[in-house]
Amino acid sequence: MGSFLVEVLVEYSVRSLDRPFTYFYRGDRPPKPHCRVLCSFGPRKRLVGFALMVREASEAKETLERELGYSLKELRDADIIDPEPLLTTELWELAQEVASYYLSPLIRVLQAMLPPSLSPRSSSLRAPKIAYDYYVKVVDRNEDGLTPKQLEMLRLAISSGPIKKKEIGSPAVLKALLDKGRLAIERRERMRHAIPEREIEKAHELTYEQRKALDAILGAKQEVVLLQGVTGSGKTEVYLSLSEEILASGKGVIMLVPEINLTPAMVDYFARRFGNKIAILHSELTNAERYDEYRRIARGEAQIVVGARSAVFAPMANVGLIVLDEEHVESYKQDNAPHYHAREVAIMRGRREKAKVVLGSATPTLGARARALKGVYGYAEMPHRVNERPLPKTHIIDLRAPGAFGKESDKISKPLIEKMREKLSKGEQCLLLINRRGYWTGINCPRCGHLFKCPECGGNLVYHREQRLLKCHHCGHVEEYPEHCPECGNPAIRRVGFGTERLEEEVQALFPEARIARLDSDVGRSSYRLEQVVKGFREREFDILIGTQMVAKGHDFPHLTLAAVLGSDVGLAIPGYRSSERVFQLIAQAVGRAGRSLLPGEALIETYNPNHYAIALGAKQDYVGFYLKEMRERKLALFPPYVYLIAVEIRAPKEERAYELALSFANELRSLELPSLRAIGPMAPYYVRRDGLYRRVVLLKFKDREAVIASLRELVRRYSLLPEVSIDVDVDPLDF
Repeated sequence: MGSFLVEVLVEYSVRSLDRPFTYFYRGDRPPKPHCRVLCSFGPRKRLVGFALMVREASEAKETLERELGYSLKELRDADIIDPEPLLTTELWELAQEVASYYLSPLIRVLQAMLPPSLSPRSSSLRAPKIAYDYYVKVVDRNEDGLTPKQLEMLRLAISSGPIKKKEIGSPAVLKALLDKGRLAIERRERMRHAIPEREIEKAHELTYEQRKALDAILGAKQEVVLLQGVTGSGKTEVYLSLSEEILASGKGVIMLVPEINLTPAMVDYFARRFGNKIAILHSELTNAERYDEYRRIARGEAQIVVGARSAVFAPMANVGLIVLDEEHVESYKQDNAPHYHAREVAIMRGRREKAKVVLGSATPTLGARARALKGVYGYAEMPHRVNERPLPKTHIIDLRAPGAFGKESDKISKPLIEKMREKLSKGEQCLLLINRRGYWTGINCPRCGHLFKCPECGGNLVYHREQRLLKCHHCGHVEEYPEHCPECGNPAIRRVGFGTERLEEEVQALFPEARIARLDSDVGRSSYRLEQVVKGFREREFDILIGTQMVAKGHDFPHLTLAAVLGSDVGLAIPGYRSSERVFQLIAQAVGRAGRSLLPGEALIETYNPNHYAIALGAKQDYVGFYLKEMRERKLALFPPYVYLIAVEIRAPKEERAYELALSFANELRSLELPSLRAIGPMAPYYVRRDGLYRRVVLLKFKDREAVIASLRELVRRYSLLPEVSIDVDVDPLDF
């Protein structure tokens, strides 16, 4: 029996506890590094910790305690949760790099990397574990001395091969045959998620541009390659061909998509090419399904992983390729701590594992394009659609013009209604995109001026008619729709604006014979319903699809000939250095949904601001023109990619306290006089509260990352020790 010291990270993710604590183990089977253990900590008797290091104790426990000056808490055999490490060496090193880059407590990164059933937190103890089926197998065919019933069961087992225990028959007869050594029980793990089998397709012949892009990616000396291809150029076929090359070399592939609703389509492409070599990882799987898929990948039973953001942490050995499709989409960035971006993590992982990283988009982020032009990234281009299909003809509708709206509707312009009528009369499909969900997007009282705001974060409450509820689209707060104003009792509440629900009602009234579907995050909350809508529209079960930005990404609808963007100006009014880029990308992606098959496509952009460069160039799908204009704006205002950004958010129960601390924090940074550092603020964010705490933000702009990070890390650590204060650090934020 030996004695060991175990260094453990406890599950609390506060910065003051972001260090290992030492525990004492006496026994023959000490925990292995990177396993979970049960440990006591302070008054808590049953926390989950993550073992970092295990070493033999050189002295007795009592001697060590005297030297250390405190008593060592013990771990027992029963406290060891995992018999084997949960992370490979590569993933452990990646976790450390992610924690360091994003200034995050390491335990938060580990909790983000591992599925709920394996996460180092107490909730994992109640999460699903391995599911088993029990089979009966024959070990001795000798029939001597068996009763007729026993003989019947033995012969059934022989003829049927392994048969499930619950299907074999009488438990008493089975027990007798088990006792006599004729049969035995075999336990087999049962997978709770299965990809339906599909007929395997042969690889399609690549077009000239696809072959050229494939060769450019494979031949690039850089580890990261930007694949820029217009919508409909066939980027997915390049991903499939790349994957074939990588699998043939004995390595694995991680295929990332930005939204869960795009996962089924990508899985379908890959399953038709690679069969059961695929595993899926995303948050819409149940905890049990994610656990099973994670273990399949770790065992090497899947050579391709398809999933959303967190799939970048898949426990795949020997990764050869990581692809981010639609790399510009913001959902690759996690909006809560550790605030990682899947693109940056993919690049970190690719560098560690010598894997190629491909960033695919028709409208890449300015940072990705700039790095490609500088040669930091490799570059491959696909400027034309497959089979030379033309891009849609695009028209901008100036809603300020007299007669833009007719008697039929005050929400949809006359030209759009007429164009929809034309398309529907030909049996063609229409897509209407409005990036606001709900029914009414603003509620107020005309008598006293009361605004219906979220009590948690201060955001607008939006009315959802389908559920008769007011919802906050920022923090998720929900409340019942009031019958009168809570301030003055006025029953005549004013309702303004409109979202997808109201637009659906309006379109149904205009086109009563049309079959209409809606796709937004309310519908998309059910993966089954989401998949049914997408599949139904693709197979022409619907004539009109109304949706938010999720319909503008990655979908291929062959009979869609009209795409329209309503309320394209809204994004320009949202504060943030990326507002123009968001609007450009949204319009360009939406326009690109139309005319992808044999029928020519058209697109209409409704706007009150037709001369804004993001709208005008987005309608033309002029990426180069937008890139040049926006880069000039970014350079003048000192925003990425010309500088780094970090947003430090300080929260406190009282607004004055949050402001005072943020001001003190900013002043301390300024006093360091670090080269190139500008500390802006404190600022009140758009949503001033979160989790009942007031928020103030200090925004850092700088060019010398190493000099700033070292000082910032110490300052954040010190402020996080203050009572009733919470600090959140967002490295490379997208919203300022």
